[in-house]
Amino acid sequence: MFWNKPTLDMEEIASLHYETVYRFCVQRVGEDVGADAAQETFLTAQKVAHKFRGDSAIRTWLLGVANNECRRLARIRNVQPLMLDPEYDVASNIAVESEVVNREALRHALAKLSDEHREVVLMHEIDDLTYTEIAQVLGIPEGTVKSRLHHAFLSLKRNLDPNVQVTV
Repeated sequence: MFWNKPTLDMEEIASLHYETVYRFCVQRVGEDVGADAAQETFLTAQKVAHKFRGDSAIRTWLLGVANNECRRLARIRNVQPLMLDPEYDVASNIAVESEVVNREALRHALAKLSDEHREVVLMHEIDDLTYTEIAQVLGIPEGTVKSRLHHAFLSLKRNLDPNVQVTV
């Protein structure tokens, strides 16, 4: 069977997706390292464009590359992952049982999550990625994404209100 591989115009892709990739990176490693990670994402994407099979949207593929670049640069520069952008409006995005969560309490609760759980929560709640997109970005099954989110939200509830009885 003949298959036409999509042709990637990196200049066009960068102009369409740079802001999304930049925000994604800054959310994970801070503004200074995030800017470098975004640049590295597009350099790496250009180098490995031949590997893009078209199984996912370009944006999703780029976020996978960005995620790897953020991890790589965080290791090299010894950067702790950020929990939540200080400018992020928690009130309009995350509510627990009809109450607005205090931003600092949320930061602490996110900090208590494992890296894997925090990663899927940020991708789902902050980056607004679907289960399928998160699975593609992380290279894991969709069921694993759902499981991680479920357990992460249980932990968040427990960490935000120790009086809440959370059952699995």
